[in-house]
Parts: sequence; structure tokens; C-alpha cells
Amino acid sequence: MKVRQYTEEQIVAVLREGQTGAKASDLCRKYGMSDATYHHWKAKYSDMTVSNVKRLKAPEEENRRLKQIVGKQALDRRGLKELLSRNF
Repeated sequence: MKVRQYTEEQIVAVLREGQTGAKASDLCRKYGMSDATYHHWKAKYSDMTVSNVKRLKAPEEENRRLKQIVGKQALDRRGLKELLSRNF
């Protein structure tokens, strides 16, 4: 199943619609998302503006990117260790 990425503007717009009285289930169906995603956003971003959401998401994206780099380096290191142990 493909994971959809939502922009900060979309997140804030969905939450604002929810604050105006729209049902969560209707919003989820309209935007093609799960109830869990909506409630997660509501708990995390409920009173934020777009710029605040962007500021919060930037370090999360950087952290994700750095974890990927560290994981790749760990795999490279393991491969090199195995190669060296076979040669000597």
C-alpha cells in the first residue's frame, strides 16, 4: 500500500475543517486517510499554524534522513568486516 505524503498546508487545512464541525470520518474519506492519521495529527498539530508545523517537521525529516545514512553505513561496515575476515 502506498503511503501518501501530506504537505503542512494540507494538514492544517484538514484540522481546520475538523474544527468547524466536520466529522472526522467524513474528512478521512474526503482526503483518503485513516481515522488514526487524523487523530494523530489532531493530537500533534491541533493549535498550530502552517509555519509552526513546518518548523516541527523539519527536524523530524532531518532525523529520518540521518538515520538512513547511519543504517547504510552500518551495513557497509558489516560487509567490510565480513570481507576482511574471509581474506585474512
